[in-house]
Amino acid sequence: MFQKAAFVSLVLASVVFGQQVGTYQAETHPKLAWQKCTKSGGCATQSAGAIVLDSNWRWVHKTGTYTNCYTGNTWDSSICANDKTCASNCALEGADYTATYGITVSGNALTMKFVTNNSNGKNIGSRVYLLASDTKYQMFKLLNQEFSFDVDVSQLPCGLNGALYFSAMDEDGGTARFSTNKAGAKYGTGYCDSQCPRDIKFINGEANAEGWKPASNDANAGTGNYGSCCNEMDVWEANSIATAYTPHPCDGTQQSRCTGDACGGTGSSNRYGSICDPDGCDFNSFRMGDKSFYGPGLTVNTKQKFTVVTQFITDSGTATGTLKEIRRLYVQNGKVIQNSKVNVPGMTNYDSITSAYCSAAKTAFGDRDSFGQHGGLAGISKSMAAGMVLVLSVWDDHTANMLWLDSNYPTDKDASAPGVARGTCATSSGVPADVEASVPNSQVIYSNIKFGDIGSTYTGTA
Repeated sequence: MFQKAAFVSLVLASVVFGQQVGTYQAETHPKLAWQKCTKSGGCATQSAGAIVLDSNWRWVHKTGTYTNCYTGNTWDSSICANDKTCASNCALEGADYTATYGITVSGNALTMKFVTNNSNGKNIGSRVYLLASDTKYQMFKLLNQEFSFDVDVSQLPCGLNGALYFSAMDEDGGTARFSTNKAGAKYGTGYCDSQCPRDIKFINGEANAEGWKPASNDANAGTGNYGSCCNEMDVWEANSIATAYTPHPCDGTQQSRCTGDACGGTGSSNRYGSICDPDGCDFNSFRMGDKSFYGPGLTVNTKQKFTVVTQFITDSGTATGTLKEIRRLYVQNGKVIQNSKVNVPGMTNYDSITSAYCSAAKTAFGDRDSFGQHGGLAGISKSMAAGMVLVLSVWDDHTANMLWLDSNYPTDKDASAPGVARGTCATSSGVPADVEASVPNSQVIYSNIKFGDIGSTYTGTA
């Protein structure tokens, strides 16, 4: 719901996103097994599966030297006099996934640690993408398909978010469209989402240095003149207290660059000024009136690992149709758990995301319907047909302390008003400095990723 790229996190003088390729640290992608499934043939492990770290976490320096292009949260103007020269002057290095970023892979399981102390300082959070090869992201065409994964959020308290979602990024990270981008998907370039984030250091093969406004905290990036927009499908945003799944449509199908207030989103004078829907249409069981469904010891018991299944249903029941419904179910300890049902005055007992559900929720909660204004399910359906990139992350929230996910939000509204309460976390929780200091050992584990025909990726008793 809020800006993902705002969790740029490695607290080193050299953290930045770049376009050239350096030679000081080899880039070796950790292998992550995942499976494609069919109803007739079962599931087959994909041998090429691997992950790549997002470029915003990487060391970038002047080509051929150890001089940083970006120090603290300020560009070096002697290297980056303007946006075009900055891209040609700066080289992006490979990553030590475990020692520097706290990212480990074992078979089909990916562990992402929240805070990692290392020889260069401290890393906070991370974001990775699934690769199909060393130079291309795995593209998922979601229509009339099912996506499932196991997750362990038992060590994610209030204020943190283990997010798994799809972004309409370029398959190659942008190298074909933008010749100045030499790093591409191999180095995790080309990020975009529905918030049109402006803390991306390089967009469309150029730097975002001109007009850069440093943040007050090195753990949170500044913002530039430009943002990077695209369709976003939040399959999973969660900690141990609350969860939501949320489609965010945009007017276009492909990643695009925006400028200034035309980026909308957080920090803009016009939140709804971009080509994308920043709010989305979320299904949070707690917000929708079932306060006993998800959490420690509840129906979906977050003290233990469980399976999350998401189905993308089209109007024709084929991959060439238009998205009409997004269904959710869970499997835990061999038992299939149907999604909770809505219990909100003025709404019927929906249990999935449909156009009718989204319209009813916006009305019941008094929210602006930016979802419908950008085409709703049909809007995001275009990118699902073309293919989207899988994103996995863990982060804290420097904008709203994650209250929109797990507490009362907005905080100036009566908590008893429909749609305000989203979880049981205190409104004083989630302050990044507090969670970084008090729960640094937090982590999320994603595993057993499967994708295929409806009904082919899970088993369990009703």
